[in-house]
Amino acid sequence: MKIIIDVNLSPDWVAVLRNAGHEAVHWSEIGPQNADDEEIVDRAERDGAMIMTRDLNFGAYLVLAGRTRPSVI
Repeated sequence: MKIIIDVNLSPDWVAVLRNAGHEAVHWSEIGPQNADDEEIVDRAERDGAMIMTRDLNFGAYLVLAGRTRPSVI
């Protein structure tokens, strides 16, 4: 499973998830710190990844934008 970890979570999650057999990357490694939800969602969809976040706005964004992907945990 591919996972993009949002900037509001510790980069320490990368090692935890990789050790569990997942492909994981922290957003700070691939995108700007001030990226909006749409940019992160677009990247995750393009990469076939899920988004791991504490930000409840992602779910609202997906619904309001009529999008069904990516998954957000």
